[in-house]
Amino acid sequence: MGKIVFSSIIMIALILILTIGGCDAMSATILKDTLQLPDPKTDSGMPLEETLLKRRSIRSFSDESLSLEQISQLLWAAQGVTHQRGYRTAPSAGALYPLEIYVVAGQVKGLDAGIYRYIPQGHKLKKITDGDKREELCRAALNQSFVKNAPAVFILSAVYQRVTGKYGDRGIKYAFIEVGHASQNICLQAVALNLGTVVIGAFHDNHVKRIMVMDANEYPVYIIPAGRPEN
Repeated sequence: MGKIVFSSIIMIALILILTIGGCDAMSATILKDTLQLPDPKTDSGMPLEETLLKRRSIRSFSDESLSLEQISQLLWAAQGVTHQRGYRTAPSAGALYPLEIYVVAGQVKGLDAGIYRYIPQGHKLKKITDGDKREELCRAALNQSFVKNAPAVFILSAVYQRVTGKYGDRGIKYAFIEVGHASQNICLQAVALNLGTVVIGAFHDNHVKRIMVMDANEYPVYIIPAGRPEN
């Protein structure tokens, strides 16, 4: 009887050790897949008026990689938190923020190739999947070659339920308006970084949604390749 009790205690101890170890391993994976971005800068040295003057749609990019600092700045421009109450760089109807921002990284220093989702709170990136998805995304975007040639591609999506719950069907229009705000922020910030962008609305929605591993109630709205202009 004593041996049975002792064996049971040993088994329970082993199970607890494995369980705790498994939880630690899982926590490490979660931490590993979440990346803290460099702090954004709030003074580029280029006046807003100059960025407005120089903004153009750029479809030819050099082979130069982007830096993690540049990715950080572009994401912050799109949806960065700028107030202690959670307000962001782009206005949002009812401050409900229906947008999600992703970056498809191909040639980014300090960032493995893959798909990442921006987390505005804390200014972080969450890895969604590994591997360079630019070629596949290019096919989904009707084979527009600049999608695969840009070192990084930003995807803006909307979760309409975040705004339709308060505003009804009109909330969908508000989400589209917000995408315009956020995308223009990206384009102007790119100019301040001496980078180029082009906004793309022509793509197969379901294909992009599958590549990006989006939730069922989330819909892609805009694709924005970004990089150093070729000329």
